[in-house]
Amino acid sequence: MARWLYMIHSNCADPSREAEFNQWYDQTHIPDVLTTPGFLRAWRFENPKPGPGEGKFVAAYEIESDDIDASLAALMEGVAQRRAQGRSSPLLKVTGRSLYRLTTPARSRAEP
Repeated sequence: MARWLYMIHSNCADPSREAEFNQWYDQTHIPDVLTTPGFLRAWRFENPKPGPGEGKFVAAYEIESDDIDASLAALMEGVAQRRAQGRSSPLLKVTGRSLYRLTTPARSRAEP
């Protein structure tokens, strides 16, 4: 089964509500996304000095799927359902998306 890294770059639409945005993202959105079949893990990072047009935040999702298009379609369907349930946030402003297929398994410093 192929492994993928899906990255969502984003900003908070209202910087004065960034704490609320981060709480929603970490406690609601990521757990919701991880219910999507094939989505295994998630991480979030913050860029302390984003350049013009760059996202301050990036969420990275590890996915296991032989049909990544179907997996991403399932994600978008779930996002739409949760939006209809009121589980989305108007504070999310996506600035970019990136998708990568794993070519080399993870290694640690101790490995040759």
